Amino acid sequence: MPDAEDVRRIALSLPDTTEKIAWSMPTFRVAGKMFATLPEDETSLAVRCPKEERDELVMAEPEKFWIADHEAQFAWVRARLAALEDEEELRDILADSWRQAAPTRLLEAYPELGLPAGE
Repeated sequence: MPDAEDVRRIALSLPDTTEKIAWSMPTFRVAGKMFATLPEDETSLAVRCPKEERDELVMAEPEKFWIADHEAQFAWVRARLAALEDEEELRDILADSWRQAAPTRLLEAYPELGLPAGE
């Protein structure tokens, strides 16, 4: 089961990523743009997710994903670390969020990053 240290290690392994404390919690940013946070007690993470996909995720796997009330108007979703299958799933979630926040120059430099296996 992945934990907060796995989130930190994987997030910081993504290109041009930095960690910054904001709102009293760790946030992870690519080229200065936030793509992940470790809220509250660090048992979950919040990541970017298009609203249509987010709603589908929450409906399909409510034990794993949910929408925090204060984030409902934004394209973010929460994931319970204890519900994630393994580190690979965590890596996929973080890389997908990274890709949504990364500037074009990084997306072009790392075209393989974040694509699900087999694509």
